[in-house]
Amino acid sequence: MRDSKNRIIFLDLMRAFAVLMMVQGHTIHTVLDIDLRTNENTFYFIWHFMRGFTAPIFMFTAGVVFTYLLNLNNLPFNENPRIKKGIKRFFLLLILGYALHYPTYKIIDFSGVTQKQMYLFFSSDALHLIGFGILFIIVLRYFAEKINIDGKIIYFIATLTLFIIAPIFKNYNFLAVLPAPIAAYLNYDTGSFFPLIPWAGYVLSGGILGKYLAQNPGVQKKSSFSKYLFLIGFVLLMTAVLIVKLENLFYNNGGYWIAAPSVPFYRLGAIIILNSAVSYFAQKLNKIPNIIFLAGRHTLLIYVVHLIILYGCVFFPGIYSSSLSRSLNSWQSIFSAIIMIFLMCGLVLIIEKIKKDYDIKPIFIKIRKLLSLPGYS
Repeated sequence: MRDSKNRIIFLDLMRAFAVLMMVQGHTIHTVLDIDLRTNENTFYFIWHFMRGFTAPIFMFTAGVVFTYLLNLNNLPFNENPRIKKGIKRFFLLLILGYALHYPTYKIIDFSGVTQKQMYLFFSSDALHLIGFGILFIIVLRYFAEKINIDGKIIYFIATLTLFIIAPIFKNYNFLAVLPAPIAAYLNYDTGSFFPLIPWAGYVLSGGILGKYLAQNPGVQKKSSFSKYLFLIGFVLLMTAVLIVKLENLFYNNGGYWIAAPSVPFYRLGAIIILNSAVSYFAQKLNKIPNIIFLAGRHTLLIYVVHLIILYGCVFFPGIYSSSLSRSLNSWQSIFSAIIMIFLMCGLVLIIEKIKKDYDIKPIFIKIRKLLSLPGYS
């Protein structure tokens, strides 16, 4: 079990939940038979619906934790050590994101790389997105300090802007005016999974909650905190419902889930209600199982390793390229996801045991600081 007065238990729970949901989502997506991917399959319908929240939860939680730590010491921008750590994290996430999609084992010889492979290499994925989200939080923190305004207001305006302009950016041909590596961050045309608009809004919206938690130590232990979170989430859901009334005039021909203005509000509302429920549950706890703490502590390690196992990399084909790909039934897919989760939990336990049994703690401290999403270190 893990207990510390300097930690926020519900954030530990959210971090572990977010990364393990990501693991099961990617695993089932890799192995589930293509013929079962229909809404007539109850298992698939429920799973597919819930999976739409996995990435936003992951990004929102990263924003909460990083901003909480950034503001916890209440130091000026130029004196805050978290600024330098955040910038280092930005570059690390960017490099890892590109490394996972590197198109050739020849390293610098791209002669045999197709345009589709290059677009996949340039595409913006979750690591790029969180990296830029962290960078945006840092930059906005700087401006908030310069103009003497609460950072929560700046993050709110930035989030709202990203959500509102997303439909405009989605339909614009950025490839006609910008190089593919830049255009990939602006919409889905190059095959990006998570372009900055609107997805960075989930990281920035997490920054609002992170800033609030830093400004109000211990507030998460009050029942009113959970109630207010639920109310905010409910208001966002109702806002999405109202926007839908207008959207029906414009989004009848596909693209709804990646472009409609109501979708980010709908997802964010659900995410905040989930945080409300988890924070309420956490108020009943004084300790959490050590494996939950460790899973949240090693989020990036888990994320990278499970992606390599499933989708491979330039030197390893991965399960997606094997006979298991899209070949299992529903129960086999669920079992595969459970196995992957146990493997990832086993990985972090082994790492911690090695660190404990052998005098190599300084090395693992450095690795952990690099291979973890924003945490309490």
